[in-house]
Amino acid sequence: MHEFVQGRPVKKVLLIGLLVPILFPAQIGFAQPIKVFVSILPQKYFVEKIGGDLVDASVMVQPGASPATYEPKPRQMVALAKSRVYFAIGVPFEATWLEKIAATNSRLHVVHTEAGIERMPMKPDHLHAGRRRQVEIEQGNDHHGVKDPHIWLSPPLVMQQARTIFRTLASLDPVNLASYENNYKKFIMELVELDLELRKVFERRVEHHDFMVFHPSWGYFARSYGLRQVPLEIEGKKPKPEELKDLVQYANEIGARVIFVQPQFSQQAARTIAQSIGGQIVVVDPLALDWANNLREVASEFKEALR
Repeated sequence: MHEFVQGRPVKKVLLIGLLVPILFPAQIGFAQPIKVFVSILPQKYFVEKIGGDLVDASVMVQPGASPATYEPKPRQMVALAKSRVYFAIGVPFEATWLEKIAATNSRLHVVHTEAGIERMPMKPDHLHAGRRRQVEIEQGNDHHGVKDPHIWLSPPLVMQQARTIFRTLASLDPVNLASYENNYKKFIMELVELDLELRKVFERRVEHHDFMVFHPSWGYFARSYGLRQVPLEIEGKKPKPEELKDLVQYANEIGARVIFVQPQFSQQAARTIAQSIGGQIVVVDPLALDWANNLREVASEFKEALR
C-alpha cells in the first residue's frame, strides 16, 4: 500500500521531482560568468561588448595610475588565481609582471591582443636647432627604440583586438558561441560607424595637421585620421632646454595654442610651453572607460585646436 501526500502517491511525487531537471534544465541555474582580467580600462569596454553578462571583467591598472609603472595589488593577485583568462595589450608594466601573473594560476590563459598588429616606434627625428621638431613615428621610418603600445586608440586596430577577444571567449565557452558571435558582429558594426564618424570630423582640409601633446599617446589615432602628434616627452624623457626652445618656436610657427596632456602624467613641462606661446593645456584621457564617447570628445578637442 502506498503512502499518500496531499492525495498523491509518494512514488509519483518523487518521479516528477526527478524529471523536472531533465525537462526544464534552464530553470535549475546558470553557469558563473567567465572571470577575465585586462590590463587597462578600455579593454574592459571591449571585453564587455563581446562577452556581455557572460563575462566578469576586472581591470589591472586602476583609474589615475600609469600602465608604464603600475604594480599589481595583492588583492588583484589573489583574484587572478580564480580567473580564466588575462587579456594583455602590450603596455610597459606587462613586461615585468605577465610572467608572475601567469604563475598565479596554471589554468589562466594569457592572450596577447596586440599579436599581429605592427606597432610604430616612438622615437622621433630631431631636425636642426631652431627648426621644426618633426615627429614621424606614424610613418614607421625608425625601426628602433620603444614601440608605441597605444593600439586601443585606433578603431581599425580595435577591430583586430576584438577578433582575438571573440575567438578566445568562444573557445573557452563554446556553449555560448552564438551569443559571443552576435555581440562581436554588433561591436564590429559600431567600430565601423565610429571610424566613419571620426573621418568626417577631420575631412575638412586645414593648413596644418599637427597637434602638440605631452605624452605621445595618440600616434595611432593621428595616423588613422590624417593628423600628426608632436610630443614633448619621448620614451619617458622630458624635453631638454634646447628642445623646449625648438618646441616653442614650432608652436608659434603653426599657431598652436593648445598643449594636450593626460591625467596620468605631470603637467609642468606642458604648462611651461603653454605659457610661452600664450596658450593653454587641455586634458584628454587615453585610458577612459567610456571608450567610444571619449574618442568622440577627443576628436572634437583636436579639431578645435587645429583651427
